[in-house]
Amino acid sequence: MVADARTPGGLKKVLGPMDLILMGIGAIVGTGIFVLTGTGAVTAGPALTLSFVIAAIACGFAALCYAEFASSVPVAGSIYTYSYVTLGEIVAWMIGWDLLLEYGLATSTVAVGWSGYFQSLLEGFGFMLPEAFRAAPGAKPGVDTLFNLPAFLIMMVLTWMLSLGVRESARVNNVMVLIKTGVVLLFIFVGASYVKPGNWQPFMPFGAGSVMSAAALVFFAFIGFDAVTSAAEEVKNPAKDLPIGIIGSLGICTVLYVIVSAIMTGIVPFMQFKGVDHPVSLALKYAGQDWVAGFVDLAAILGMSTVMLVMAYGQTRILYAMSRDGLLPAKLSTVHPKYGTPYFATWMVGIIFGLIAAVVPLDVLAELVNIGTLAAFSLVSLAVIILRKKRPDLHRAFRCPGVPVVPALAIIFCVALMSFLSWHTWVAFVIWLVIGLVVYFGYARSRSKLNGK
Repeated sequence: MVADARTPGGLKKVLGPMDLILMGIGAIVGTGIFVLTGTGAVTAGPALTLSFVIAAIACGFAALCYAEFASSVPVAGSIYTYSYVTLGEIVAWMIGWDLLLEYGLATSTVAVGWSGYFQSLLEGFGFMLPEAFRAAPGAKPGVDTLFNLPAFLIMMVLTWMLSLGVRESARVNNVMVLIKTGVVLLFIFVGASYVKPGNWQPFMPFGAGSVMSAAALVFFAFIGFDAVTSAAEEVKNPAKDLPIGIIGSLGICTVLYVIVSAIMTGIVPFMQFKGVDHPVSLALKYAGQDWVAGFVDLAAILGMSTVMLVMAYGQTRILYAMSRDGLLPAKLSTVHPKYGTPYFATWMVGIIFGLIAAVVPLDVLAELVNIGTLAAFSLVSLAVIILRKKRPDLHRAFRCPGVPVVPALAIIFCVALMSFLSWHTWVAFVIWLVIGLVVYFGYARSRSKLNGK
């Protein structure tokens, strides 16, 4: 795999450690901090800060495992590739199939949220889209909506950017990440003086179970650092830079989430966040700082844009890796001679999930993103233990500390969070995996390069 990744005509190696850190922040800081913090506060109360810490610990253990793999096997495909070299083709196929759903639905879900913020911004300038093009069919009860036009258009713009090259996309991502991080820091600076410690009492109003339920929910906020590993073949020095990008972005975002959630619940009594999809703005308006709230709305739009950009990028690289192994049509791993990107795969992903965002209400499916990611994190942690046994001789530029204890803890935390997701999510997840098995045995297995076809 590593040898194939180094052959001429492949993906261009143009990314450095700062690009990777900003890519990780770009994927992580978005819907989680600007939307899910409100829902999490209603679920756990002021103890939402603990929920973020628990979710971050689960991600942290998994991140150490990702860092070992990414530095040792610098090949596109993330956990799909790592599973392929340790657990075998069928397990790799299933987790790759799982990631296609996770990344795709994450992109579509965020596109719908982006559309809501963007339309709110337009209305501030006195412009309103026709009702038919404001949301997916059935998204607004009693309103005849047909197509979420802004969600589709933003997906097309980001797809166009990704198709032109990863260097260009990374530059745009870096600028937007710096702006939205600056706005988050502005919220912290302004909001801290309006905190009333009495709003933090009682700290855990609904018990420890609610903290775990909120952790399972806000886990969505951390999805994205794993997308950094999808860039492995496009990194100048993957052995050194990938661990920095993975662990650095996760650490920075954890600190931001904990501080922001503490300030929010300190300004506004937590039950007032019920039904609110812009909790950070609400906290500032509650404090009488409407001028900062406007900046937050703009940062939310930029934040969601970078999440979609990085998640769509990650999905195209997984498709690229699966296609190169013969499990998907060869067209998906063709690289554009000028732009150095998997051009066809990029546009296919953009159009399909852009249409899903435009015509399907995705609120019920959001948990699928979480369960898919938790399953992936569990597998990569298991794979680290297995590869240490199978290939002790393999050069590891970064070694996960405390093996097998740290990977085992990652598995325990992830499975624990999965157990707090609804049974509807489990049923939908199992159905998707069954479909994946049918596709594998009906198409992929007979065409796999591993099987000599």
